[in-house]
Formats: sequence, C-alpha cells, structure tokens
Amino acid sequence: MTGKPTGHLHSRSMARPPDYILTFDGGSHGNPGRGYGSYAITRVQDGAQRLKRLELGDDYTNNEAEYDTLIIALQDLIQRIEKAGRRPEEFTLEVRGDSMLVIRQLQGKWKTREPRMQQRKERCLQLLERFAAVELKTQPRAESVRLLGH
Repeated sequence: MTGKPTGHLHSRSMARPPDYILTFDGGSHGNPGRGYGSYAITRVQDGAQRLKRLELGDDYTNNEAEYDTLIIALQDLIQRIEKAGRRPEEFTLEVRGDSMLVIRQLQGKWKTREPRMQQRKERCLQLLERFAAVELKTQPRAESVRLLGH
C-alpha cells in the first residue's frame, strides 16, 4: 500500500489481530447543520483507549462529518505513533464505522461523485496508505452508540 492513492483502498485480511482499532462516527444537527463527531482509538496489545469528541462547525452534512471525523482520527493516531518515535508503516489498523457510504467509497465499491466528498475520500486514502495493512469494516449503529455515545 505505498505510492499514489488509487481511488480506493483494498482491505486485506490480516494474518494477526490489528495493532490498532479506530472506531468513528459523525453527524450533523440538521443536514446541513452543526457538525459533530467522535472517535475511539484502541491499542489492541494492552486495550488502552483514547476517546475524543469533536465539534466541527456549521454547514456540515452527515456524510461530510463522517469523513472529517475519520480524517481527524487518522491524523491523531499518526501523530501519536510518530511522537513515540515509531512509524505508521510498522502497524496494522482496523477501521470501524456505521457509515456504509464512507466505508464503501474508501473500498472502491461505491462511486464518489461530489467534489467535496471526493477530496475527503482522497485525504483518507492518503492517511490510510501510511499503515502496513488496513481493514475497513462496517458495524451496526448500536455498536457505534455503545462505544462513542451517539
């Protein structure tokens, strides 16, 4: 998974459990409206978890909030890895979200026509390609609510 993004990410089954699990969710009060998001980063080795809530601003659609939450979460994880003197390329990542649109677009299964969404998708792919392997999974809404609170 190196080089220029191909427009989608091929999930690969990992031979071992992922090093990190990133769960994200975003939405808006009104559509468009005030955007918000939450994410949890879990280090599988010891179960350490970071939970973060975000206020994204006005004029967000639900889908834009989903993408921006994932982008912020990936940037946070990469910064934390690099601050510890390591490289994201050393780690595997499982991304979980209840947004079928975001997951399917990143996998290349669904087209991304809207320019604002295309830019967000490309940014996600750039960040995801920094990891040794990535698996993208949709999860039931109830799981996101249980972990993230919304």
